[in-house]
Amino acid sequence: MNVKSLVSSRLAMSAGLVLALGCGVSAQASATEPQTISGKAKQAVTHRSGAGGATRAVAACSQEVLGVSAVKEPADSKDARHLLLTVQNAGDKKCNLYRYPLVRLGAARTTTPVIKESDPNPGVPVTLAPGEEAYAALLVNGPMDEYEAKSITLSLQGRKPGSSAGKPIDVPMPVETLYANDFQRVTYWTTAPGYALDFIMSK
Repeated sequence: MNVKSLVSSRLAMSAGLVLALGCGVSAQASATEPQTISGKAKQAVTHRSGAGGATRAVAACSQEVLGVSAVKEPADSKDARHLLLTVQNAGDKKCNLYRYPLVRLGAARTTTPVIKESDPNPGVPVTLAPGEEAYAALLVNGPMDEYEAKSITLSLQGRKPGSSAGKPIDVPMPVETLYANDFQRVTYWTTAPGYALDFIMSK
């Protein structure tokens, strides 16, 4: 091979190498366009938000998606001092129940006080997938003067303390009349009915 041919060959090889490198850079640049970068940034934000971000992405349960019932405990008891409140997510998305139900018996001016030690997981809402249930136990009365209550109204709390989620719910009565007084108490929401009832059955 003469010198001229050798130079031409090396120039061709250099050009090919530059072209190959150029294609590689273009391919890499194409793979790191803003769409991919923004995707990575989004993942980082999600990671930073952690469980809190996941919780905020789930809406609070409201009367629009919940089925509600109240039953005596035990079912064959003569009076209705101990009730189990049950809510079921009848919607097609997860929803969060916050803290405890705001219960009003009859024409009571205030809602039923909560049993503070009944919170199964302080600060964490109960998340209900479609079809799942949650429970709260309600103690209706104690050893003091009683008043007749012919209705149970339940309101749901929102994510922020003091906020509400949806409209009040009229709970079907387990008996025609409840005999309530200031001894009444309610538990926090839980997915374990036995856990909730433990706080009231001995009272």
